[in-house]
Amino acid sequence: MLWVLAGLLAVACTVWMFQGLGDTRRGFLLGLRGTRLAGLLILGTATGVATVLFQTIAANRILTPSMMGFDSLFGLVQVALVAAVGAGGLSTLDGVARFWLALGAMLALALLLFAPLLGRGGRDVPRMILTGLILGVLFRSLAGFMTRVMDPNAFAVVQGLSAASLTRIDPAVLPWAGAITAASGIAALVLAPQFDVLALGRSSAVSLGLRVRAMTLGGLALVALMTAAGTAMAGSVAAGSPIGGSAAFFGLIAAGLARGLTGSVRHAALVPGAALSAALVLVIGEAVFERILGLAGTLSVVIEFVGGLFFLYLLLKGRLR
Repeated sequence: MLWVLAGLLAVACTVWMFQGLGDTRRGFLLGLRGTRLAGLLILGTATGVATVLFQTIAANRILTPSMMGFDSLFGLVQVALVAAVGAGGLSTLDGVARFWLALGAMLALALLLFAPLLGRGGRDVPRMILTGLILGVLFRSLAGFMTRVMDPNAFAVVQGLSAASLTRIDPAVLPWAGAITAASGIAALVLAPQFDVLALGRSSAVSLGLRVRAMTLGGLALVALMTAAGTAMAGSVAAGSPIGGSAAFFGLIAAGLARGLTGSVRHAALVPGAALSAALVLVIGEAVFERILGLAGTLSVVIEFVGGLFFLYLLLKGRLR
């Protein structure tokens, strides 16, 4: 099934790259679409793999990194950067510098806040969900307060930086984001047997000799790294949504498709399956957004619609446990 997903993704990428090309400006359009396609693949891979690992760590299939406030944390980081250096100072930084600033701040804050939360191995799932939602509300409230007291021009800059946009990705950022995502994905594949043991539950994992706390924190570091890389590159997929619904649904779709299509519980299949599924959903969603919706809206509208239907399907089938 992984080969089938890879083939479908290759076909979707080819169709999206070459559809509607005219005789003029072909090279310009291919270059522009190539940058956007690379961003789609990186963002999809990072989100899909991070969601699968996060669900394993939390021992729950309805949790995604966005539900735990990662997207809200990204918005707060953007506001804090603008408030610290000013709109003019931020505009003087190149894309790579802004990428590393956002990545470092998100990674440091994420590990500081969520490592103690998940260090117990996910034994108290309701408390983790509530704490993550509360932290998300806190981050959004702080960001909202800071935007209300800042200059309107700086506020406009914040809005542009926080919203997901695959049309304004700096090509110089793509190699860094791609390298981080690829390295994290390879690390997840190398650690796949340990994640399989962790998925059996804390008691079983301890009895089998797994260092649960170290594995939990290591997995959380991979989740934070991939989530930070994706959002620092392209912005938050859930920007503009009051509860971050589109990003939450997107991760849920990727993880659900990976489990359903591969028919496996082993992370050696789930990790690449989630990466391929997420990238395929993004490429098809971008094509629908451009060709069917005529750019009338945002990509998050497509994701929320499909993700909502998929969530209802899981709910009716009783597969959220």
